[in-house]
Amino acid sequence: MMKWLWLSVLTVILDQISKVWVDTSMSLYQSIPVFPGFNITYVHNFGAAFSFLSEQGGWQRWFFALLAASISIGIFIWIKQLKQHETLSAISLSLILGGAIGNLIDRVMYGYVIDFFDVYYQTYHWPVFNIADSAITVGVAVMLYESFMHKELEE
Repeated sequence: MMKWLWLSVLTVILDQISKVWVDTSMSLYQSIPVFPGFNITYVHNFGAAFSFLSEQGGWQRWFFALLAASISIGIFIWIKQLKQHETLSAISLSLILGGAIGNLIDRVMYGYVIDFFDVYYQTYHWPVFNIADSAITVGVAVMLYESFMHKELEE
């Protein structure tokens, strides 16, 4: 099911282009209101998802880079082993792979991940995220959907 790897490539391209645009056109912590509940806000994430371990002094950069690289290799091998009919698995894994590589590039190049999607309600702000994070989330959602659908078909 290697034919779905174009989703990974597209994810990485869109993710990196958007991050370059944010980095070159905005100042760190600058926020641009788009509509109520959504801003473009430029931040650096030195940790993992939701800034987990972001205040740990730097060791986490290479830990998360190694983790992302290892997971990416594992996902690539998994995709190669999928059967022709496992389309949803190929789509979900390709999105997750593209997101992992997009954030891996940032970690290796900068030591942090560039995030900029700022979703909020009143004064509560969801942790700022990016296209790579979105692709991972959608990929996991598709994987969960497929697993529930597969389970229902077996019953």
